[in-house]
Amino acid sequence: MAQKLSGANDHEKLKDLATKTYKAQAVWFLNSFWDQHQGEAERLWNWVHKLQTLDIQKGKDGNEVDELKAHVLLEFFKETMTVREMRDNLKETGAITGVVKMVPLIHLLIYRYRSDWHYLVNAPQGSNQKEIEEAQRLLEAVLAAFAEAESKAKASRAALKEAEAREAEAKAAEAKAKQAEADAKAAAAAAKSREDEAKKSEQTAREREAELKAAQEELTAALNELKTQEDAYNNRTNELRRVSEDESVGLVTRNKTKNELAQHLAQDPLPLRKAKITQEAAVKKADKASQVAEAARQSAEQNRVAAEKARQAADAAAREAEKQARDASNARQAAEKAREASARAKEAADAAMEAARVKVDEAEAYLAEVKSRPGNAYGALWWIERELHEAKAFMPERKGGYKKGSTDTKA
Repeated sequence: MAQKLSGANDHEKLKDLATKTYKAQAVWFLNSFWDQHQGEAERLWNWVHKLQTLDIQKGKDGNEVDELKAHVLLEFFKETMTVREMRDNLKETGAITGVVKMVPLIHLLIYRYRSDWHYLVNAPQGSNQKEIEEAQRLLEAVLAAFAEAESKAKASRAALKEAEAREAEAKAAEAKAKQAEADAKAAAAAAKSREDEAKKSEQTAREREAELKAAQEELTAALNELKTQEDAYNNRTNELRRVSEDESVGLVTRNKTKNELAQHLAQDPLPLRKAKITQEAAVKKADKASQVAEAARQSAEQNRVAAEKARQAADAAAREAEKQARDASNARQAAEKAREASARAKEAADAAMEAARVKVDEAEAYLAEVKSRPGNAYGALWWIERELHEAKAFMPERKGGYKKGSTDTKA
């Protein structure tokens, strides 16, 4: 902070002062009129921060606003003066000349407190400039430490929130995957059981089909034998008739043949025909049963093939579910590690906050020492102390911090 303003006269010095930041203008004013206006320091603090907010282009680096924003400032703090009244008064005192459309803070303060602007621009700013600069350096170190701590804390909070969300999601996915794996394995086991049953059914059907085919073959053979016997009987009958009726054959032979034919026909062919009919029915019945058995065997084979495919699909699904369960378990473990890492990040943030708190103690101790010496720039020291207090809002309340907006403010 400069000790003197540049300019060949007071008017030029006031112009130089008006080019400094809002904070620098306020501090210069407080240094100059500390005995009269130290109780107004908090008001100036609020004005400076409001102006920094209104000055959208330059913010903290700004030094003046247009008349509309100056009016907004005064209205916000319920001040009765108008910009025009301020202009007229400052022109009467010679503080400003000509047409000026921008309003620096120092103009508002001169008019607000009816201050001697000639004294203001030449007022001593303290003989302990080195101490003020050191206090300012300590303050900046505190602000930087708090910024770093807050950045780490914000990052750790975000990481913890994300890690906890990922862990919860991973745990839910793992539980779901494990349940799916259990269901898939149960389905595979059920499919294997159905396949085994289908194989047994197919084997039984094959055995039954084989038995029926064997029985059918025996019946067919018996039927063929009966047909052979019937054919032999009929052939013998026909032959004897032919010979007995053939006049070219001798009479003795014909008579003998007729006698044999009579004896042959005297035999009862009914049992043979009945056995043949019964055997034919048995063959048909066996053939039908064999067809049914073959259809049952084919159906059992199809069921076995379908059950085998279902078991293979169930096995594949179980393997996939097992893989997904492993992946979900790995994701859950990764999420747990991320949460552990975020916890370590929080420890680092806490350590950074503790380091910032130590710097606060150092700065406060140094300020107390400087304030005890003569030649102080009380306005500058108050401002540094106020900024230091503002910075303590970053600290936990249990460690000397306070909650923004509470009644615990620096007077």
